[in-house]
Amino acid sequence: MTIAPHHTALDRVDLAPELRAALQASPQVMVPATRAELYALTLGPDGGPHFSVDYDVNGTAVTEATVTRCRNGIAVNYPEDYMRRRDPKCMLIADDRPTDKDRYRDRFGADFAPVRQETLDWLGTQELVVVPFKAGGLTHGSPSLAVVPVNSAFFALALVDLQGWVTFDEIGPFTPRSILYVAPPFRHTHFDGKQVVVHDRTETLHEIFAYNLYPGPSAKKGVFSVLLDIGEHEGWITAHASSVRVTTPYDNETVIMHEGASGGGKSEMCQEIRREDDGRILLGHNVVTGEPYHITLSETSALAPVTDDMTLCHPDVQTGDGRMVVADAEDGWFVRVDNLKEYGEDVHFERACIHPEVPLVFFNIQGVADATALPWEHTLDSTGKPCPNPRIVIPRSMIRGVVNEPEPVDVRTFGVRMPACTRDNPTYGIMGMAHFVPPSIAWLWRLIAPRGDKNPSIGESADAVAKLSHGGMVAEGVGSYWPFSTGTKVAAANLLLKQIMEFNHTRYVLTPNQHIGAYHVGFSAEWLTREWLARRGGGRMRADYITPARCPLFGYAPKELSLDGQAVRRTLLQPHMQSQVGIEAYDAGAKILTDFFKEEVAAFMTEDLDPLGRQIIDVCLRDGTVEDYEALTPMYL
Repeated sequence: MTIAPHHTALDRVDLAPELRAALQASPQVMVPATRAELYALTLGPDGGPHFSVDYDVNGTAVTEATVTRCRNGIAVNYPEDYMRRRDPKCMLIADDRPTDKDRYRDRFGADFAPVRQETLDWLGTQELVVVPFKAGGLTHGSPSLAVVPVNSAFFALALVDLQGWVTFDEIGPFTPRSILYVAPPFRHTHFDGKQVVVHDRTETLHEIFAYNLYPGPSAKKGVFSVLLDIGEHEGWITAHASSVRVTTPYDNETVIMHEGASGGGKSEMCQEIRREDDGRILLGHNVVTGEPYHITLSETSALAPVTDDMTLCHPDVQTGDGRMVVADAEDGWFVRVDNLKEYGEDVHFERACIHPEVPLVFFNIQGVADATALPWEHTLDSTGKPCPNPRIVIPRSMIRGVVNEPEPVDVRTFGVRMPACTRDNPTYGIMGMAHFVPPSIAWLWRLIAPRGDKNPSIGESADAVAKLSHGGMVAEGVGSYWPFSTGTKVAAANLLLKQIMEFNHTRYVLTPNQHIGAYHVGFSAEWLTREWLARRGGGRMRADYITPARCPLFGYAPKELSLDGQAVRRTLLQPHMQSQVGIEAYDAGAKILTDFFKEEVAAFMTEDLDPLGRQIIDVCLRDGTVEDYEALTPMYL
C-alpha cells in the first residue's frame, strides 16, 4: 500500500488543481495495492472486531455507521432507519447543462461552487483512501477515481467490488471521466441530516459529491448516472435491468432481459424457483379465501445469470441481427435479500455468501463479531420489523453459472409490483401472469415505469405514500432508470424509443409480482413465466394463441398457459374472471391505471419528442385499442 502525501500513482492522473491541492494537504493518502489491503482498512486502526465510523459535527462526535468483523466479511449498519435505503429526492444537479432534475441552487438558494470548495478543503484535513475504478465495468468502462475518508473505507470497498478491482498501474496514465467524493459530516452541517448527492457535469468530467454513507445513491446509482450521461451523449443506453440465459430441460436456450422500477423483480429474475418442502411450487394463495394454489414441475430450466441491475447496451457489442446484445456494466452485484427469510430458500446464493472466496460487504444485516453473517438475518428497524432493504455486495464471479460474454436478448420482460385487487377493494393489481405487448406499449410501460406496491428499496416521500394509500401509482420514470439520470426526460424517452425500434426481433412481455387480482403470488408468477417463455422457444407465439386483454395497456393475454402438461388457471391469465375480482372491480382498476398513464405521458408531448412517440402517446390519451398500438409498431411473434 502506498501511504504518503505525494506519490507517483496519482502523479500519473490528470487532476484539477483544487483536487491536487486537497490530496497534497491530506495528512495521509492511502492507495491500496490489493483488495486485501483495502479490506483491512475497513476495520479501523485496531482491525476490529467492531469499528464505529464517527465524524466531528460542530464539536460533537456523530456515528454514521458501524462495521463489524464477521467470518465471511464485514457487516455495515446505520444507526438511523432513514440511512438504510435510498432517499428518492437525494439527487441534485450543480451545473447548467440540460436537466429535468432539481438543481442545487433551486433547493438551497445558492450556487454549489462554495460548498464544492468546502468539501475539497475538508477532505484535505482527512486521512484519505484513493481508489481507481472503471465506471461501466472493466471491459467497456471509463477510467474514474474515488476519494474517500479512510475511516469510511468500507464505502470504497463496496464501490470497487461493484465496479471491479483495478490498479493505477493497470489503467496507466489517465484523465478521469468521473470522480466520486465522500464527505459524510456535511449531511449534518449543510443538509439538515438528509441524504444529498450532488452531480456536477462538464463535457468531459462527471463529479459526484456523496454526503452520506449509504452507497445506493452514489457508489451504485451514482455510477449509473455517469453511464447514462455518457450514453446520452453517444446514443446508447445502460438499461435498469437484469438478464439471464435460460436453458430448458430440452437444451433450448433463451435470453430474457427483465426491466422494472426498484422492487420490480430484476434480481429475482436470476433466482431459482422456490419450492415447498414437498417439492411443489406455490404459485399463490387467495387473500380472501386463504386457498393455496400449487403446481408441480418435475424439472426446471437451468439459469445462467448475465446481468443483475445495470445492463450495458453498448454499440461495440451489437451484431445487427435484430436482437440487442447486452453485457454487465458491473463486476459485482448489489443484491437485495429481503425475500430470503430462512435457510435453504436460495441454496446456491446462500452458499456463495456464507462461504465466499473473499470476504464480502453486508449492509443492513445483523453482524456478530467473528461469527458468520447470514443473509436472512436482517437488521431490525426502530419499528422492530426487519429492514426491507438488506443488501450484499457479491462479485459476479461468485455467482453460480454466471455468463461472462455479451448475450443477444430474445425477450424483454417488464415487472411491476401489484397490490391485491378484490371486489371490496378495487386496485390496479389486475395484470395477468403474462401479457404480450407491441413495442409501442412496451415503450409506454418503460416511459412511466410504475414503482408499484410497497417498494422495498427506497424510502417513499410523503406525497408518494399518500398517492399509494389512495389506490394510485407512482412513476419511477423513463426506462426505470430515470431516478439516476441527470439529463432530460424527453431526451431519454427518444433514446429508449430508438433502441426499441432498432432491435425489432424482440418479444415484449409484462409480468406482475406480489399479486394477481386476489392472489398473492410473490415472485412465483415471474419465475413461472420465465420457465414458460423459455419452453416456448423464447416466447414464440401464434396470433390465434393470444387474445386482447380487457385493458388495452396490457396488450394481449395468452388463451392458455401450460407447464409440464398442467394448465395454469385462466383466472390468473385474465384476472377479471376471478370470482373475488369480477368485471366491475377489474374495470375500476383499469381506470386507475389508465388515468395514471394519461397523466404521466402528457408531460412528454413536446416538440422535442420523436414523432412516433407523439403518435403512441396520442393513442394512449384517446383510449386507443391494442390494435391501434400494433398498427404503429407491429409485434414480433
